[in-house]
Amino acid sequence: QVELVESGGGLVQAGGSLRLSCVASGRTSSTYAMAWFRQDPGKEREFVAAIRWSTSSTYYADSVKGRFTISRDNAKNTVYLQMNTLRPEDTAVYYCAATVRFITMAVAGDRAGSYDYWGQGTQVTVSS
Repeated sequence: QVELVESGGGLVQAGGSLRLSCVASGRTSSTYAMAWFRQDPGKEREFVAAIRWSTSSTYYADSVKGRFTISRDNAKNTVYLQMNTLRPEDTAVYYCAATVRFITMAVAGDRAGSYDYWGQGTQVTVSS
């Protein structure tokens, strides 16, 4: 079992920055990959970024490439999402996710079904 707790959300003006954090506890030694997804009410959960834990290989949705950066701190069992140049369309609840299963990241790393554990979410609101 892996427990995930997100923090760092808030209200920011367009063009601003936020950094989200996700602290993992429990069976963290088995973590294969972690990711960030986001969801607006009435919409499907959308992939944002993922990181393979052992290699730090990263993957991004086209909508956030060049603006968002995912990173991890092994010692703190924490994954971060640095969000720069935020836009109103980035407004959503952001969820941290983890998987302990092997997945082919380039093929399945952006699928919500690939991840076994989820945090409670943190709200990000970008005003225009």
